[in-house]
This record gives sequence, structure tokens and C-alpha cells, in this order.
Amino acid sequence: MQTPVYATREDIKAALDVKQTARATRAIDRALASGSRAVDGLCRRRFYPELASRSWDWPNGQRARPWRLWLDENELISVTEVTTGGTIVPADAVFLEPNAYGPPYNQVQLDTASATAGWIGGDTHQRTITITGLYGYRNDETHLGETTATIDGTATTVTVDATTSADTGVGSVLRIDDERLLVTGRTQVDTGQTLAADVDGQAKTTVIPVQDGTEFAVDETVLLDGEQLLIVDIAGNSLIVRRAWDGSTLAPHTAGAALYAPRALVVTRGALGTTASAHPSGSNVHRWDPPALAHQLALAEAINVLLQEQAGWFRTASGGSTSREATLEALKSLRTQTYDALGRKARLRGV
Repeated sequence: MQTPVYATREDIKAALDVKQTARATRAIDRALASGSRAVDGLCRRRFYPELASRSWDWPNGQRARPWRLWLDENELISVTEVTTGGTIVPADAVFLEPNAYGPPYNQVQLDTASATAGWIGGDTHQRTITITGLYGYRNDETHLGETTATIDGTATTVTVDATTSADTGVGSVLRIDDERLLVTGRTQVDTGQTLAADVDGQAKTTVIPVQDGTEFAVDETVLLDGEQLLIVDIAGNSLIVRRAWDGSTLAPHTAGAALYAPRALVVTRGALGTTASAHPSGSNVHRWDPPALAHQLALAEAINVLLQEQAGWFRTASGGSTSREATLEALKSLRTQTYDALGRKARLRGV
């Protein structure tokens, strides 16, 4: 997945209890991509942050005021540099609007009291304005922790201190310093914890004793010998789990067995217009968080695609002689709610 998605592979697996196989992974990733792009299309905007330089014709081609540039779908979160007619505009002469509630900003205005009071044309009116900045809806982030080792400019695996596998998933967008990374996979690492007592191989045995329960998190999966466990609750130093998760097999385990978790993140470097660079150990790692409704709708759209594929694109609401095609009213309602809250509404320009 080279373009960001608004939910993760693990979100889908948790919702549908899909067994991890290569076939399922491809289907989930395909559904997530189509579901996320469906959200973009519905709302007529892209929510993920992307660093880029984009150019516009002189504003009279837009029938606009000579100091205003409408951005339309190229909404801005922040600006690094603005040039007009080959001249850099001073930062204090650039106004991002609407300033009362942006970002996202849908227009750039020049301070009419400044020396650069209007956009300047070049040899022609074409592409005379260039804006370098962070494009997208908003840059809402969660601090995950710090890198546990130095990362050079080519490394494709990142491990974050104090972060469990419940904090990120395949599809998450991370930022280390000025570089953004896309999580494309996860691999198992030793948690440093071991089983504190013997555990039998029965599904009813759901309490797993460990040395330190604070080293784990609810919704994290752990690997114990060959069995995967989903943590659904934590009580002190006891993990309350679902056994034989993700298609693994129930088995007995003896005290001292090591517990592993998929906390090493396989990443695509230099994503979304940024450049891969070296980062020292202890660098802060942030996760970009899409708007809640965009996340929920992308998840719902992806689940619908997966279920429709399984049903040959003819899901029915009941069986037998009374079967009928599912109307998906709940999904339609979620689409409406998402568009009402996040959709970019039509704007008419004065002539």
C-alpha cells in the first residue's frame, strides 16, 4: 500500500476474525485501498498529509481577486514557501484562510498592506504561483514513543520503545523528525517477558500469567510457542486472552516460555513527499490519525467489499424463498453522516 489508507489491516481482522494468510492479506489490502479512496471520492478531499510543491496560473484565470488564490481540492495544512512570478513572498505577507477554523485552508491570500499586495505574473500567466507546504485535511498525531536504535537512510524496519503492537498496524502513517513512513508489515520480537506458570491446551483456559502485565496492551496479539493469543483484558500480571487466535493451534505451554509480539514495523521510507534520512536512537515517533468518521467509513467500505466478494457481489438479507439483496442501509447512513461532517461542499465563484 503506497497511498495511505484510513484503517489498518488489523482493524479488518479484528472486525471479521479473518485468518492471516497471504490470500487474505491481499484481499484485505485491496479492500482497504478501495474503501479509503471511496471516502476521498465521497468527501471530495484527501485527508492524509503530503508535502508537495504545486503550481497555479495567475488568479485572473480563476476570476478571483488579485490577492486571493482559491486552492479547491489542494487544501493546505501549513505553508513552507510561496512564490509568485519567481519572487519569494515574505512569510508574514501570506494569509491562510479561513483562519478562524482552519486547517484545512482552502485559499491563500496576500496581505494587501504588504509590499507584495497581489499575485505577480511571469512571462505568461501559466503556473506563475508555486506553493510548497503540507497539503491535506489536518495533521492530527499521536506520540508513540522513541526509536530504540539508530536508523540509517535505508533501513526498512523500525522498533519503537514503549509501543505495543496494538498502537500501530499495517497501513499506519508514522513520522520521525521530518520523514514520514508507511507501515507495510510487522515482524515478531521478544517482549522480554516469559510465562510465569504452566498453561494447559484447553480453550477455556484464558488467564495467562506473566512477570509484568504493564508490558502488554489490550488488543495486542502475542505469540507463545506456536500459538497466537489475543489480549482482551489485563488484570495485574495476568493476561486475559482468546486462545488459538488468527488460525493458530491450541497447545499446552510450560513456565519460562518466551512471549513474542509483532512490534518490529516494516516500513516504506520517505513517503508522502518526504526524504528518507538517518535518525538517532531516541528519536520521537508519531502516528498520523485520520478523522474518526473517515476511519469508520473506510473500515465499513472495506468490510462491505470483502463480504460482497465472498458472496459473489450478491449479498442477501435472509435465506430460502424470502431471500433478498441486502440494502446496506447502515452503510448508506454512515456515508451521509461522513459527508455531512467532512465533505468538501460545492463553492460557486462570482463571475
